[in-house]
Amino acid sequence: MTSVRLCSRPATASGQLADLAAAHAVFGCLIRELAPPDGAPTVVDGAARVLLPHLQVTLRCAVARADPLGAHRYAGPVQRMTDAGCWADLDADGLAALVAAELTTRTGLVNDEFVEQVHASRDTVARLLAERPTEDRARTGEAAIDAYVDSEQSLVFGHPHHPTPKWRSGDPERWRAYAPELRTSFRLHWLAVPEDLVAGAGPFDPLVAALDPPRPPRGHRVLPVHPWQLALLPPAHPRLRDLGAAGVPVRPTASVRTLYAPAADLFVKTSLHVRITNCLRKNARYELTGAVALTDLLSRVPLPDGVGLLAEPAYRTVDIPGPDEAYGTILRTGLRPHLRPEDTPILAAALAAEPLATPDPVAWWRAYVELLVPAVLRGWLSHGVVYEAHLQNVVVVLDGDRSPVRMLLRDLEGVKLAADRWAAWPEGVPAQVRYGPRDAHRRIVYCLFVNHLGGICGALADARPGLERRLWQELRAVVEAVAADLDDPPELRALLAGEPLVAKANLLVRWRRDADRAAPFVPVPNPLGRPR
Repeated sequence: MTSVRLCSRPATASGQLADLAAAHAVFGCLIRELAPPDGAPTVVDGAARVLLPHLQVTLRCAVARADPLGAHRYAGPVQRMTDAGCWADLDADGLAALVAAELTTRTGLVNDEFVEQVHASRDTVARLLAERPTEDRARTGEAAIDAYVDSEQSLVFGHPHHPTPKWRSGDPERWRAYAPELRTSFRLHWLAVPEDLVAGAGPFDPLVAALDPPRPPRGHRVLPVHPWQLALLPPAHPRLRDLGAAGVPVRPTASVRTLYAPAADLFVKTSLHVRITNCLRKNARYELTGAVALTDLLSRVPLPDGVGLLAEPAYRTVDIPGPDEAYGTILRTGLRPHLRPEDTPILAAALAAEPLATPDPVAWWRAYVELLVPAVLRGWLSHGVVYEAHLQNVVVVLDGDRSPVRMLLRDLEGVKLAADRWAAWPEGVPAQVRYGPRDAHRRIVYCLFVNHLGGICGALADARPGLERRLWQELRAVVEAVAADLDDPPELRALLAGEPLVAKANLLVRWRRDADRAAPFVPVPNPLGRPR
């Protein structure tokens, strides 16, 4: 067990709420990742229980809503059974220390960062709750765009199934200036790069002109960079010129390092050498080239009516020896071409973060899944394209009645090609974009069904308790229709037969300090299967 000394949890209301949320996130990870196969957790008398077998410690937490995927909503403190046979409350630090001790014995690995990271994530949430402005002072006055920005910047608690959802490396005093949850707005920083040191593809200059960049010296090209990145990694090459902060204001989205410029309706996906949840958020060269290559390829892959793709048609970086990932920048197309009057784009993760009340939740859900599910499943099984359609990678367009009418898929970093479904590998697409059959299957099942639809279903059920069974039946009917159209593929046959779904094990990958691509997957119940 780690021996670091931690401060006691804050006594403020924000601190108490943050501590409870942190404990619930860690406990939820235990329920999902560590209980099987040592003994499936059960909900008894309104509380979920789990045994830490190597410590012989039993934990419990009250369940506000039991979820068919095991992604329960929790209420009240996490508790442990004491040696005296009584239940005692645990704060997030105490729970994290128990989990660290259990995982050290269970895995044979020591992670001396884990408890500190849970603590830091909790403190970040407390700070965000205390400092989040009640109003957005950088609103554009365009209702649809302002609602979209608000959805991106609303995720104060972060991923509900991650042990450290708001842990970020670096000095909190520095990152708070760029935190989306604090409704920040700032200007990009710009470098002038000699033309012989520029690497890139696509119409970068015509697109970036909408950002109102500074004029570069003769023989140079402009490159927008996240200002935090330049504070972390100042330009080391003597021929790079610092042009300072300039251009239209940008708003950080939920990913922190991707910035949206409402005035230009353009996204700028920057490199940022900061670890956020599992990963250092930098754009590797294959991700830069892959974005443009996939944009070209996917322009020829049909999507059904009502589903669109935010393309990434251009990138630019500094072509210097050694690591060139410090300033790699991808441009992503905007929202307005996909909107009609009265439409409102909302990040799917924001819909899932709160109870989702709607007059007819079954009809609303049916419209939602009929847009999203066929697009993702057909992309995979008919075209060999694996869209990573988790909650943070889909923008939902609502009409004037707040019903879903379009889905916008985004972030080509997560898009992969299922290699077994391509007779010849597409020219120009990096090999790192390849998925084998097992990886493709797991990412579709986790991102689409567990992360995304499980989250939206839970939000609807939070507003209308007891609705889950009906919603999963409606989803099953949509999957059955896709399966029938595709001549009953074995992947969907197994899904409909009740084969367990899978979830990414965020606790284990964080404990192992692995890259996100090395994350293990764990089985979770499959509500799509017919009752036995």
